[in-house]
Amino acid sequence: MKKILLLFLLIGTISVYAQRGPVDKARGFFIAVAVGPRLPLGSFANSTDLGYGFNVEVSYTDDEYLPFFLFSKVGFDQYPGSQQFYETTDYSNYSTNALPVSFGIRYYFRPLVENVVLFMPILEVSANYMYLQKLHQFKYATGKSNYLEDISKFGFSAGAGLSMFMMEVVANYNYYYTNQFISLELKVRLPLYMNL
Repeated sequence: MKKILLLFLLIGTISVYAQRGPVDKARGFFIAVAVGPRLPLGSFANSTDLGYGFNVEVSYTDDEYLPFFLFSKVGFDQYPGSQQFYETTDYSNYSTNALPVSFGIRYYFRPLVENVVLFMPILEVSANYMYLQKLHQFKYATGKSNYLEDISKFGFSAGAGLSMFMMEVVANYNYYYTNQFISLELKVRLPLYMNL
C-alpha cells in the first residue's frame, strides 16, 4: 500500500511541477495502426506472391509545421513464395519476413469535401530501413541444405492517399535494392496528446 501511495505522490508531484509549453501553441501527437496488402515488383515479384503487412505509426505536428506532419513507423510484412517459382526451381518453400522502420514527412492538402466528413489528399515521403529474414527450403531430392538468410537494407518510399484524418487510405511505392513493392494501407489514427 505504501508503494502505491508513493507512486501516486510521485506522479502528482511531477504533474504539478512539470513545465508547460506556451499556451498559444497548438500541437499534437498521434498514434495510428495500418494494415494492407503488399505487391512485390521487379525481381522481387519473380520469387514471391502478394504479401501482407501491418504497422504502428507515431506522428507529430504543431502550428509551426501545419499542414506537415512528422512521422515514424515500425511494422511487419510477410511474403510467401510463388507457385511458379516452386515449379521452375529446386525450392519447396521460400518466404520473406520483413521488419520495416520509416522516418518521414506527410503533407495534407486542403479538403476536397468539408460537408459531413473532411476528405483531404495527402502526400508522404520517408527514409526507410528494413530487416529481412528469408527462409530457403529445398526439395528433398536435390540434397541441398535448408537455411535462413538475414539481410539489412536501406531505402525510401513515396506515396499518396486520401485522409479523413481519423482514417486514411494510402498507397506507397517502397524501394529497396532487389526488394521493391507497393503497399496499400487502411489506417486508423487516434490522438495521444493534443494541446489546442
